Amino acid sequence: MKEYRVAHWHRGRLAGFTLIEVLVALAIISIALLAALRVAGQGTTNVSELRTRLLAGWVAENILAEHRARGDWLPLGINRGKEREGGIEFAWRREVVSTPNPAFRRVDVFVFMAPEDARVLAHFTAFAVNPPNTAR
Repeated sequence: MKEYRVAHWHRGRLAGFTLIEVLVALAIISIALLAALRVAGQGTTNVSELRTRLLAGWVAENILAEHRARGDWLPLGINRGKEREGGIEFAWRREVVSTPNPAFRRVDVFVFMAPEDARVLAHFTAFAVNPPNTAR
């Protein structure tokens, strides 16, 4: 039967880890764990930001889809409004500008976190078409 020894005697002393070596190892492990916790915290923040941007994109798509469904020939200029999506209130700005072809108009929709216009969460562009032989 074999006998296993955890520590060996070396020159009259028991060889093993010293208190300093154990403390250094614990310090390294604690630094690594703190870094992992920070990454996990940032991941949670990023999920919240992605959710907000996704909902803002839906607001912009909804505004453009409404115009497409009604077949609106939008007047030139800037309009503003507010929409609620996923329990969050968003402010939006719709800019309608002319194009070189008079039968088309460019529609830009910008969505922000209400009530500020400081940071764009979503920006969608579409083109409205005025079909020929229609008086609009």
